[in-house]
Amino acid sequence: MNNNHSKYIGNELDLFSSAFNWKKYWVNIIKPYLGTHILDVGAGIGATARALSQFKCERYLALEPDAEFVSRMQQVNKQNKFNNNFECLVGNVGNLRINDYFDTILYIDVLKHIEKDKEELAQVNKHLLPGGRIIVLSPAHQYLYSPFDKAIGHVKRYNKKSLLLAKPESLIVERMCYLDSIGLLANLGNRLILRASTPNESQIRIWDHWLVPCSTVIDKVIGYRLGKSILGIFRASTEST
Repeated sequence: MNNNHSKYIGNELDLFSSAFNWKKYWVNIIKPYLGTHILDVGAGIGATARALSQFKCERYLALEPDAEFVSRMQQVNKQNKFNNNFECLVGNVGNLRINDYFDTILYIDVLKHIEKDKEELAQVNKHLLPGGRIIVLSPAHQYLYSPFDKAIGHVKRYNKKSLLLAKPESLIVERMCYLDSIGLLANLGNRLILRASTPNESQIRIWDHWLVPCSTVIDKVIGYRLGKSILGIFRASTEST
């Protein structure tokens, strides 16, 4: 993410593209916090945009440094698979116009790739409207860091403490919780699910079709205190600075 244009390392975007239960799960959680002007940072091949395609918004900007991915999103957009107000741009936060402002900024499985995460969020925070939110979803717990993480350029996994350290000081923590408790237990119990250097489609299918639906129930029961993913929702003051 340091360069304006870069080539993405890894193939997990396509690998996880069919994880429909997982996407439905976290989308349902963040929906109450979404605004009408959305910035999707590191949009990849448009998985988040597609998951939010039925959400009504006035602007949805997908920002992605890999030009090939942007081209793929443009082709999908021609098929009307995204929001009617969808647009995409090659680049990173530094390529935004000075007067580009959003009430929702998404980092869905993106911050894990950025070494200078605190500087990244401080920069994008300048484009956040008063009362707006930065929403971060990321793999959790550094002790789960695997050869797969390393192979696809993940810098780190987060817990509540490390994610708070990356958060701009001016933002209020509106919600911070863990998701996918059953996935976490599966990871701890064995290395079958998402622990191989390159997980295959059948492993993703088992996780998404069987474990995620269980997590949607158990997570709520245990108060979202355990999980292999972490969600942070950070809100700006309603007063402009």
